[in-house]
Amino acid sequence: MTGRNLVLNIADHGYSVVGYDQDASKTDALRHEAASRDIRGATTLKEFVGLLRVPRAVMLLVPVGPPVDAVIRDLLPWLAHGDLIIDGGNSHFNDTDLRAKTLAERGIQFFGMGVSGGEHGARYGPSIMPGGASEAYERVQPIFEASAAQVDHEPCVTWLGPGSAGHYVKMVHNGIEYGLMQLIAETYDLMKRGVGLNDDELYDVYNAWNTGELAGYLLEITSHIFRKTDEQTGKRLIDVILDEARQKSTGMWASQDAMDLHVPMPTMDVAVAMRNLSGCDQERKEASRVLPRPIRSVDGDRQMFIGQLRSALYAGMIITYAQGMALLAAASTKHAYHLDLEAVARIWRGGCIIRATLLEDIRAAFRARRDLSNLLLDPTLSKTVMAHQQNLRKVVGVASELGIPAPSLMMSLAYLDSGRSAWLPANLIQAQREYFGAHTYERIDAKGTFHTQWEKG
Repeated sequence: MTGRNLVLNIADHGYSVVGYDQDASKTDALRHEAASRDIRGATTLKEFVGLLRVPRAVMLLVPVGPPVDAVIRDLLPWLAHGDLIIDGGNSHFNDTDLRAKTLAERGIQFFGMGVSGGEHGARYGPSIMPGGASEAYERVQPIFEASAAQVDHEPCVTWLGPGSAGHYVKMVHNGIEYGLMQLIAETYDLMKRGVGLNDDELYDVYNAWNTGELAGYLLEITSHIFRKTDEQTGKRLIDVILDEARQKSTGMWASQDAMDLHVPMPTMDVAVAMRNLSGCDQERKEASRVLPRPIRSVDGDRQMFIGQLRSALYAGMIITYAQGMALLAAASTKHAYHLDLEAVARIWRGGCIIRATLLEDIRAAFRARRDLSNLLLDPTLSKTVMAHQQNLRKVVGVASELGIPAPSLMMSLAYLDSGRSAWLPANLIQAQREYFGAHTYERIDAKGTFHTQWEKG
């Protein structure tokens, strides 16, 4: 569906497009939907490649991993020196680097390109994140600039950097997405089980929150979700959906690479963990019997608590973006991407899943200071977080008292408090490691590493 919608989108902007699928019914449906657009369909690779203008540009939209390699392998006999393959899926950045190197040896250009926006974005304007050889991108730049979402007359696409820069940025985008979705889910839990709001009231809250500083795509769709009725039961659809959330690896990959680069991303890490925990449904049900603790309701003014929750969510969102952008900053150096983080924030403002009003402030932060290592060091955003941190603290305390899990809100607060602490108790950890493993330690009053015989008097 996403591939078909992107084909229609590109054709709407005056470009000729050829779609390929082995399933003839799908190519027939594409030809029918194309109407007067310059779109053709093919069911064999020979026919498909023969319809393309030389040098050819071929975009893949297939599941990550072996299917990508399989399609490339099938394509190669039909391609020639100078042709271009674009991987528009969510491939792991290491795979993208390897494919680019292998194909370059055969004279085939290749780059990885993140695409965000789902089926609707593909049809009417996604956020597009290409990386690879700049000259390869220049060949297709007009097509993607025309097809991308537009914000303030600026296309939500730009060349991000060499190698796997595009797929890396998309991976971090999805990591941030995981964190934001978990934060919102926790506010839902606190209002449903803690405050006792029904679905209509939840719609009203999220609809109201999707204004001003909190406005964004995820808040928008969250409000819509609470109004949707299930056609089979007549109940609200949200109430018949199983409480298990699955993942497609990109959030996990972001956490894994952050650990490799020693970049703390606790909000996103716990979001990945909570998706895994949600899948342990039988264990959770058994534990609820073995370890019972009734969920309590919020005491006092409900509207005041909802206001505090809104404020806490905003602080958590800023902190989540800060973690993701810090990972991009570190990866830019490590992988020699030379990322322009202001440009990343710019192309995320429209089309993508994490688009939000907040990205204007993030863009301004990197415009003011290109070498900003963490958004929480920006004067404007730091002041904003400090204005909301007390409500974040209150909400975390209430969640703990009620017995309602709010790990991403808790980890966002822990990240804030740890990151602004001039002293941390890591000296004790150094001492413990040295005691049991002779790993040595560093001192505050001398350079170098030291070893102590701890059990000597």
